[in-house]
Amino acid sequence: MRNLKTAILLVSGSAMLAACGGSGIFNRERPDEFAVQRQAPLVVPPDFSLTPPAPGAPRPAEGTASEQALEALFGGPAPRSAIETSALDRAGSADPGIRSTVGDTGTNTVAKGRVTRDIIAAPEGDGQNAQTLIPS
Repeated sequence: MRNLKTAILLVSGSAMLAACGGSGIFNRERPDEFAVQRQAPLVVPPDFSLTPPAPGAPRPAEGTASEQALEALFGGPAPRSAIETSALDRAGSADPGIRSTVGDTGTNTVAKGRVTRDIIAAPEGDGQNAQTLIPS
């Protein structure tokens, strides 16, 4: 009787230990359902003298899933207004190395003074009718 209890205990203990392995049904490799995207239907080109695409290159007729989502949500880039175009033309283009120049310790900066600090530190107003008093 004692040997039977020991055998049952050993068998059940080894079965429980085997369940701790990583080959269960919950640890299997499965595809990411959010990474799947629809493919465009095949189209026969009207001109058969086209060069074949390079292996692994993206299809030219469609973008990535994120680009398609942005296009569906926002409808592509909006045209700029005349005021925005004028402001961008007046601003010109930035120097490509401007961040290095600004971050340099030898770059001189202008102290804006106490008034600017007071404006920045002012509490948030009550909408359109908010007023701030600046001591003279």
